[in-house]
Amino acid sequence: MLETSQRLLALLALLQTRPAWTGSELAVRLEVTTRTVRNDIDRLRELGYPVDATRGPAGHYRLGVGAKLPPLLLDDEEAVAVAVGLRTGAGVVGMGESSVRALTKLQQVLPHRLQRQVNAINEAMDKGPDNTRSNVDAPEIDSAVLSTIAACIRDEHYLRFEYVVPDGVSMYKAGSGVGRDLPILVEPYRLVSWHGYWHLVARDEETVWHSYRVDWMSLRMATGRRYQPRPMTDEAYTDFVLRDVASTGWKVHARITVYAPAQEVVSRIHAAVGVVESVDDNTSVLVTGADSLEVIAVYIGMLGLDFHVDGPPALVAHLRTVGERYLKAIGVPKNG
Repeated sequence: MLETSQRLLALLALLQTRPAWTGSELAVRLEVTTRTVRNDIDRLRELGYPVDATRGPAGHYRLGVGAKLPPLLLDDEEAVAVAVGLRTGAGVVGMGESSVRALTKLQQVLPHRLQRQVNAINEAMDKGPDNTRSNVDAPEIDSAVLSTIAACIRDEHYLRFEYVVPDGVSMYKAGSGVGRDLPILVEPYRLVSWHGYWHLVARDEETVWHSYRVDWMSLRMATGRRYQPRPMTDEAYTDFVLRDVASTGWKVHARITVYAPAQEVVSRIHAAVGVVESVDDNTSVLVTGADSLEVIAVYIGMLGLDFHVDGPPALVAHLRTVGERYLKAIGVPKNG
């Protein structure tokens, strides 16, 4: 005989194949007693799946409205994990359309309580541009934390948390101008996933916008207080995170003056590389960052445009070393 969880899946699969089943028919198909069938029907109802029953000589079981989709038994954490995976998977080449379809089906088949959690995650989340660099060091995030933040965004409730930058990553700044170890109260607006990290875009008590690394947040007791939303435009949240990370979120940051229009620079870089600001018709500034000087040197070398390094000085020294190495490789004397 099948284990209980397997049998429940088999029972749901049978109920979706035709409009109605008698208890004895289900018992035969599942190789159990009619009493076990009744108990399993009760378990499905406890999980939130509507199963209607008709008594009498023509008695039967049938799935209620909204349950005619492939069976899926997930607990809260699993449902959130699948939703997040499908949402982030929408950015993978060739998977966008299928991920959206799968997420839609997931939202429809889950019990109402889990639907609200999954819908909150879906509506509160944006995904930054993909990058060729895989981030194996990205931290794991508790799905309950994401669900709580998403619910506050959905319900327009203030969010209170402590924000602590671990000593091991002290080279990063704690968001955009936020100090350490301070209880913070914000209006939460959007979760943005980028490079494996989660960022919350929120407005503080002084109405200043910030981005916060979710893995550095420790949520405090729910406030239950509503705020009057004053949102950015939908497309602005991801841009805000990219700009904030480009200026504060890397181990190494650089500001590069490029002697070309901003539009031309934008057309030559990956969106994950940095933020481009226009100076005039022929000049722009690239604000970028990376985990090392070597990576930044590669980024700006691939522009194929003339540029000047405004900072940091260590990048100037590194480019000088690389330049001399290249000259030597083609036979040009160091002072030639």
